[in-house]
Order: sequence, then structure tokens, then C-alpha cells
Amino acid sequence: MTTAVERETVLDVRDLVKHFPVRQGALRRTVGLLKAVDGVSLELRRGETLGIVGESGCGKSTLAKLLTAHERPTSGRVTVLGRSLHDLRGGELRRARRHVQLIFQDPYTSLDPRMTVAATVREPYDVNPDLAPRGDRDRLVRELLEAVGLNPDHGGRYPHELSGGQRQRVGIARALALRPEVLVCDEPVSALDVSVQAQIVNLLEELRERFSLAYVFIAHDLSVVRHLADRVAVMYLGKVVETGSEAEVYESAAHPYTRALLSAAPVPDPAARGTRQEIVLDGEPPSPVDPPSGCSFHPRCFMAEDGCARSAPVLEPVAGAGHLVSCHLARHPGGDGP
Repeated sequence: MTTAVERETVLDVRDLVKHFPVRQGALRRTVGLLKAVDGVSLELRRGETLGIVGESGCGKSTLAKLLTAHERPTSGRVTVLGRSLHDLRGGELRRARRHVQLIFQDPYTSLDPRMTVAATVREPYDVNPDLAPRGDRDRLVRELLEAVGLNPDHGGRYPHELSGGQRQRVGIARALALRPEVLVCDEPVSALDVSVQAQIVNLLEELRERFSLAYVFIAHDLSVVRHLADRVAVMYLGKVVETGSEAEVYESAAHPYTRALLSAAPVPDPAARGTRQEIVLDGEPPSPVDPPSGCSFHPRCFMAEDGCARSAPVLEPVAGAGHLVSCHLARHPGGDGP
């Protein structure tokens, strides 16, 4: 993980919202809204990794698509190196999107089976000819394959001839071809074997240092996120409910949802398992089409009180200025939390 020093902000997200219309009937009338992302604000500095965690359906993958301009927001703003992605069109948008690239979850479907490895990694240069002269592109492809731990001889192979880990390395090389400042990693190791996961995580760490990259790292596995992340944001039902440094979130979790996630994470040390309090949440996450009133987590919360159903909490400092939590019952400075 990187050290806590002041660095340039490369990605700034303010009040980001993405609502999808829910349509029914032969006339496809809009009968509701699916609130996939509902007011998210984040900041990422150069060389930093921000981990995003939460259950399936909390909005993590939609957020990844918004950050890379694969989806347009309902409202809010994504600013990359001082430029708002969603204010741009055509060639300006294509050039701006070079700075923030997406690594997909599934290495088996993210590559075109008709293209060789070399053609896949070379394609960004062919689409953006100003990035490199034609005569340099084959050399750059070989260098990228070596950078991600592949033999340049793999360039003549097709995706079906590679293992899952090798395919994910090809996807990383392809993203690096555009020389991005930010990589948005959407569950990049969840489809891989455990031993291969460790290799890819170590590779990402090496590449971050080598190319001065910043990562938004989305994952279910909290141990993977802790290994990589400088800061962590916990999402629930389209909102960030807690955010802070890796140590603040993992060692001093304030939101009951964060505490429940941590209690369910595997513990490698058998001696520590018996000392950990396990928290089992009731039921499934509510539908983002019809979220609960007040705090969206209150129907499943083991700490909930009557007031939690009446008003929605906002992100506020819980200890230091950088540790924020959205919970009526958390300990805020000067407050009366438990």
C-alpha cells in the first residue's frame, strides 16, 4: 500500500446517481426506478488504491461503468484529471477515456475469441494511431506482454489456448496500452483459482509502482481488498455507508453493515476464529426499486432503533476527518452514539 502523502487527484466523483427505468406492459410504461447508484462521492489520488466492497447488487459494477463512461449518469459528475467525462462527446470523450480503463471480471468473455493475443493488445494503438507510430506497435505489444508476465510468443495464440490467469494478464496488457492514470478493476480475480488470484494481485501491485497507476479495486473478498487498498469504501444499496483508510475500516469499523461483512470474512489464523464475534444479517438486501424508508439498512440491522426508519443518515466523520460513516448510531465526534 502507498504511504499517506499528498498527491494529485486523478479521479473525482461527486454526487453520482444512476437510475434505470423499470418498464412494464405492452406499451413499456415506466412504473418505477431502479436506483443502482444513488449519490456516491469518491476521490482517488495518483498511486493510490481505493477498495470498493459490498454484497452483490449494491451497485459496484454500475459504478465501475460510470467511472469509465460505459454508462452515462442520471446526475452527478465524474472528473478525470480535471475534465468531466460526461460533458464530452465524440473524439474528445474517446481521448479522455484513455486515462481511465476497465479490467473486466471475467477473462473468459472479455476477450474476442477471433483475435490473437497480439492483435488484442495492439488494437488500442490501431484505434488511437496518435499513441504510437505504426512501426513501433509490434515492439510495444511485446513489451506489454512481458510487463504482465507473459512470453511474447503468446502473441500468436488465441484466448481459448490460454489459462484464465493468462487471459486476465492479456486484459491488463490491453488496458495498459492506452497509458491510463486509473485502472478500474471490477472483480478482476473472482473468476480465478485462489493461487492464480494471488499472482494477479501481486502483478497489479508491481504495475502500480512501475507505471504510477491509481486503482479503483472492486471485490467481494475483503482479504484481497485489504492486501491492496489504501482506502476502502463500503457500499450498500447504491450508497457509500462507510469510508476511510484501510486500518480505520478494518480495525475500527463503525457501521453495523461493515462489521457484519468483516465478521463473515475468512480468517486464516485458527486461533483468531474463536475470538471473533460473528454477525449474521437477517434476510436479503432490499430491492433498489423499492428501498426502505429512512436508513436503507435498518430492516437487517442488529442495532436498529425506531428512529432509523424515519430519517436517512448522511456520511459524517466518526473519528478522524477521513473516516466517514452513514449511521445514526455510530459514534460521531460530540455525538451520543453507543
